Parts: sequence; structure tokens; C-alpha cells
Amino acid sequence: MIKLNMKKQILILAIGTALLSACGSSETKKEETTPAEQPTEQPADKVVVELSIDANDDMKYSTNVLEVPAGSHVKLTLNNIGKLPKESMGHNWTLLGQAADLVAYATASMKAVDNDYQAPELYSDPIVYTKMLGPGESQTIEFDAPTPGTYKYICTFPGHYASMQGELIVK
Repeated sequence: MIKLNMKKQILILAIGTALLSACGSSETKKEETTPAEQPTEQPADKVVVELSIDANDDMKYSTNVLEVPAGSHVKLTLNNIGKLPKESMGHNWTLLGQAADLVAYATASMKAVDNDYQAPELYSDPIVYTKMLGPGESQTIEFDAPTPGTYKYICTFPGHYASMQGELIVK
């Protein structure tokens, strides 16, 4: 838990109030977003956990187990350290909900070429995911850790999920 002294808290509150006043009130239409696009807010009292995971041409992640504390805000960076082209060896990182059927989601996603290999008919299954990355590309995604438990993560590029999967453990 991050503790701020009273002067910093007052300063943050004053700046926030000034920014809100300057922005005025305007209504915006809420558009539907996919899990990868959903914005996350990071309250000042949340623990921030930064994770990094590499994906390579051997169809492996650099780690098969990630751990985060419950209630934390996660910043995860996926790095494709491979050399092969995205069209033949692209990688992503998809965190599935506990109720998701890993094989069913991966199989449906294989057919979703135009949707970055994420099955649109099963958008309720993943919690969050990166885009499909080519060689040398990286992406950082942010999300709040789900409730305590064990969650599977996979790469949804066709055929990769068998060897590219792991567990996010929320304690």
C-alpha cells in the first residue's frame, strides 16, 4: 500500500479538482470495447506490479507461472524476441477467465485471422490480451488483478496454445 503524507494528498486532490473543473462536463457516447481495449483506472492506493514475459520462435514463453497479489494493478509487457515473420510466428498473451474452456477458446481463435486471433463470439472468455506481435515488437497492457485464484494464459496464434500457456496466480 502506498502512503502519502498529508501535503502530497492535498496537492493531488487540488490538482485533480482543478483538472476536473477545467475539463467541464461533456457527454461522450460509450462504445463497446474488446477486453484488450478496455481502459483501466489505477487508484493511488493500489499496488502496481510490473511483469515482463518473452515469446520466441520455439513457441515458448519465458515463464509458465506469474504471481500477483489480489487487488493489485498489473502492467504486463509481452516481448516477441523471435526473428520469424508475424504471419508464420506471431505471438500474443491472452489471460482467460476461470470458467473459460482453454481448448475451445484457442480452437475458435485460430479461425479469427481478421480479429488478431481472438474469437469474437467468445469475448466473455478472456480477461485481457495483447495484440498479435511480430519479431522485435512489444506491447504493455494494464489491468486489475482478478479475484484470488489461478488463471490460464495462452498464445492464440494457430497451434501455439499447446506449448505456449501458463498460469497467473492471484494470491
